[in-house]
Amino acid sequence: MSSRPELQAPPEIFYNESEARKYTSSSRIVEIQAKLSERAVELLALPDDGVPRLLLDIGCGSGLSGETLSEYGHQWIGLDISQSMLDVALEREVEGDLLLSDMGQGLALRTGVIDGAISISAVQWLCNADKSCHNPRLRLKAFFGSLYRSLARGAKAVFQMYPESLAQRELILGFAMRAGFAGGVVVDYPHSSKSRKEYLVLTCGPPSVSTAIPSAKGEDGESCSDDDDDSSGDEEHTHLRQASSKEKVESFKERKR
Repeated sequence: MSSRPELQAPPEIFYNESEARKYTSSSRIVEIQAKLSERAVELLALPDDGVPRLLLDIGCGSGLSGETLSEYGHQWIGLDISQSMLDVALEREVEGDLLLSDMGQGLALRTGVIDGAISISAVQWLCNADKSCHNPRLRLKAFFGSLYRSLARGAKAVFQMYPESLAQRELILGFAMRAGFAGGVVVDYPHSSKSRKEYLVLTCGPPSVSTAIPSAKGEDGESCSDDDDDSSGDEEHTHLRQASSKEKVESFKERKR
């Protein structure tokens, strides 16, 4: 059987009570999640002004990545389809607001309320048809369209992802592009089969200097430019087309009062 969780069962079934507790109690997974989340926050490139932002953690699970957001001083909303994972997050008393939600059905958030979003190892699940009513293309369209609407203009969304194939990566990128995002893929440690990590970095707004694709990290832990990488530009960095503007309205926190 494949070791990829998304190929074994739907997320709400795979991450049952036993698996949720096992996942969260693994020191190795906790360490990996922390590193991936820290890198995602780095790629968000939020202003270093000490002002807390309202961020979205998509596929938040038991709140491991959300803890990183809290450590950076931000407020966050966590979405996950697994009730068991959210139950563990509640037991752990994470600081974010938690919502049981299927991202493939779209995000039920007001327009422009989110200052940034991260997602760790979740978006590739949308490429599977776990139920007869599931159409991956429709689910990707619903997700990216609603995410674009919920983000403030200029806000970024960073997805650490494990696409099964180049075709799957292109499918995900294609629907992000159609939703109106600017951005592309950053591949850290591209020549290492063990350390290689892909991050889809999207910006809500038209391409500009601020939407340029960040540099990837090389084997020495430092950033490596395109000149240091012999791989094809199409393979390592895929840029997306211009996006349209959205109007920002009252914040999620104000709506909850």
